[in-house]
Amino acid sequence: MPLTVKTIEKAKSKDKLYRIADAQGLCLEVPPNGSKRWRFRYRFGGKAKMVSLGVWPDVKLPEARDKRDDMRRLLKRGVDPAEHKKSQQAIAEGKDRFEAVAREWFDKFHKNWAEQTGVRKMARLEGHVFPLIGDISIEKVDAPQIRRVLLRLESLGKLHTGHRVKNIIGEVMRYAVAMGLVTHNPVPDLAGVLPPVKEEHRASITDPEGMKGLLCAIDEYQGSPVTRNAMKLAALTFVRPGELRHGEWSEIDFEKKEWRIAAGKMKMKRQHIVPLSRQSIAVLKDMELVTGHGRYIFPSERSRDRAMSNNTVNAALRRMGYTKEEMTGHGFRAMASTNLNEMGFHPDQIERQLAHVEGNKVRAAYNHAEYLPERKKMMQVWADYLDTLRDGGKVIPLKRESNGG
Repeated sequence: MPLTVKTIEKAKSKDKLYRIADAQGLCLEVPPNGSKRWRFRYRFGGKAKMVSLGVWPDVKLPEARDKRDDMRRLLKRGVDPAEHKKSQQAIAEGKDRFEAVAREWFDKFHKNWAEQTGVRKMARLEGHVFPLIGDISIEKVDAPQIRRVLLRLESLGKLHTGHRVKNIIGEVMRYAVAMGLVTHNPVPDLAGVLPPVKEEHRASITDPEGMKGLLCAIDEYQGSPVTRNAMKLAALTFVRPGELRHGEWSEIDFEKKEWRIAAGKMKMKRQHIVPLSRQSIAVLKDMELVTGHGRYIFPSERSRDRAMSNNTVNAALRRMGYTKEEMTGHGFRAMASTNLNEMGFHPDQIERQLAHVEGNKVRAAYNHAEYLPERKKMMQVWADYLDTLRDGGKVIPLKRESNGG
């Protein structure tokens, strides 16, 4: 039976909170303290929910019903009234600015990313986005506003960064849509605003004579022994530079001779197993004497609590006389891939060791076995081959082998 003013006035507090229903989800809530509050009860996404509509007698019965009808209209449009109310409060408090929403999004999701992923995303927001649109209400961040950000980066010759920034803004806007702050994400409308990034050749040394010279130069490197060993392990394991720099002692199993890198650190978000050759174990044992008491295998020179800088290996290569067109830290991967393919190892084994994800779901399920026995053999053969080159063995074209592929 619908409420009346007389019924509301006669409602007394009790030991426990109770509610008196009006109609179509509206009810009066009476807690033990004697106050009387309007509530709208509804279901959204299959869940029972409730939103406050004010306090009686500040909000009279007709006004409460009007507010209830507004909530019902939101539901018909597929909008959650509770989230809508939050968004309106955010606007009233100035929390709807793009920067505020982006930081809220970051705080909510960054724990799911690799540490460096979060650092890079926030750095791009703070460096390229917030100065231009950070103070704008998220409702007013439209395609032209975002285009201005992206075209500025293109004009500065930062096309790759532009594409990254576009993706980040898209993630923030999708979050804003989900939270009811906006009804449309304009980023997909900007699909053609930036030209595609041309794939750059990863500078690498892949010929045996060049590899021999590089390995000898690493052995003779006069800089930090931590950097020298980082380059040695990069050549032996050919993990990505970020995975190398952020390698932790807790990931190394000397008994099993494995380095297990957690999924959160990997580009493809899958745990990666690196079989460790005798030579890799020797490098790690050498490093254990220096950094084994800390977290990182290759810590920063400035702080043992931080990973090695992302420019350390490249800077060492430059000091050794290699230009960025000749060799980079990432180039150790191409060096191994090219030569292992020439040695006749199965491409799937090589790709798995490079931590490339198989797109075909059936093959991906098969690859769950990791090709681990085959990869252990392959990594030892690779390490032995590098020894042969460095130690002055005759440099000859690599011989193809049959590896059960």
